[in-house]
Amino acid sequence: MGLKEAYEEKLEAQLKEWSARVKLMQAKAEVAKADAKIEMQKHLQTLQAKQEAAQQKLKELKDAGADAWEKAKPGLEDAMDGLKNAWESVKKHFA
Repeated sequence: MGLKEAYEEKLEAQLKEWSARVKLMQAKAEVAKADAKIEMQKHLQTLQAKQEAAQQKLKELKDAGADAWEKAKPGLEDAMDGLKNAWESVKKHFA
């Protein structure tokens, strides 16, 4: 085997090694994407639950009489704060 052929073999081996590394990185990226999707779904479920809680508190506030309105107001404010905090958490993780 000549010098040229040996050099070509060496380069082919290096290219195969790099190809394997690239495929490994691609597999890790796909897993990371899947993990990110799972994490995003968890955050979105929390966000949706907070949104539903805020909507329920708003309904309670609307249904409350004039005297009960002041008592219902803090619950709505807490629910809205919870929704805002959940949104900020989602935005921080995935924006």
